[in-house]
Amino acid sequence: MVEKLKKKTKALVRSKHLLPGVLTASFLESTVVPIPIEAALLPLMQARRDKLWLIAAVAVLGCLIGALFGYALGYLAFDLLHNVIVEHYVTERELSEFMQRMRDEGFWFVLTAGIAPIPLQIAMLAAGATQFSLTLYLIAVAISRALRYFGIALLVQVAGDRAEKLIREHKVKTMLLSVVLIGLVWWLTR
Repeated sequence: MVEKLKKKTKALVRSKHLLPGVLTASFLESTVVPIPIEAALLPLMQARRDKLWLIAAVAVLGCLIGALFGYALGYLAFDLLHNVIVEHYVTERELSEFMQRMRDEGFWFVLTAGIAPIPLQIAMLAAGATQFSLTLYLIAVAISRALRYFGIALLVQVAGDRAEKLIREHKVKTMLLSVVLIGLVWWLTR
C-alpha cells in the first residue's frame, strides 16, 4: 500500500491538483485512512520546495476539517459507533481509558494524540462524545499537526534530500521527546 501511495505522490508533484490532493489526503488521514500522511508529505515537500510551507499549511487545514468531522461524529453518533470502534480499533477497556483521559486531560490528551501514535480518530470521537470545548479541541489539533507538518517542512528546508533518512533514523526519538515536552508543559501548567 505504501508503494502505491508513493506512485500516486509522484504523479501529484507537478499536477495542478497538488494542493487539493494534499488537503484531501490530510482529511482522509485524519478521519479514516490508517497511513500517516508524512509518507506522502515528505516526498512532495522535497520535490516542491517552492511550495514547502504552503503544503504544510494545507495539510494542517485538511486535518482541521477532518477534526471537525470527527468531533461532529462523536458528538452526534458516538453511541452508534461504539461497537464498530471496539470491534476494529481499540478494546472496550482502551476506549474507556480514552474517554476518561478526554474528560480528565482534554486539551493535553488531544495535543498528545496528534503527535504520538495514539489514534487521533479516537481522540476526535472522544472529544465530541464528551462535548469537550470545540475551540480548545481545534487549537490542540492545530498545534499538534502544525508541529508535525511544519516540522517536516523545516527539516526538508534544512536537510534537503537527507530529510527522509533523518526522519527514518530519529522518528521515534523525536516523537517521544515531543510527548515528554508536552507532558512537562502540561504538568507545569496544572
